[in-house]
Amino acid sequence: MAEGDGVADQGIRVRLSGSADESDIDALKSWLEREQPLEALVREGRLVIQVRSDTAGAGERGSPMGLGMEIFLAFVGGASGELLRRVTGTVERAFHAWQENRRDVESGDPPDGRVDAVTPDER
Repeated sequence: MAEGDGVADQGIRVRLSGSADESDIDALKSWLEREQPLEALVREGRLVIQVRSDTAGAGERGSPMGLGMEIFLAFVGGASGELLRRVTGTVERAFHAWQENRRDVESGDPPDGRVDAVTPDER
């Protein structure tokens, strides 16, 4: 395999804050996996949705998830700027829909969060 083949060099980071716990991480990941445009990209092998340690967010203002985890959507083999913008918008809309759903089905406010496009230098 040549250097860079199949390597995720761009992606989208979702960090939850506040009252987030492991069940929120799992629920949001499942929600994103069912989101139609994202599901198609995963099925085509162009996107991977994973939970990973949030080492970068530990020192940032506003705490990351209490568990020190984030959801990362990694593009396999890269993505055009347009695709990155389009998928980031999809993830933002899906995140807000998940928050509304969680508000309806569970007591208490859903966790706040942040969705950011990530370039190779920011991973």
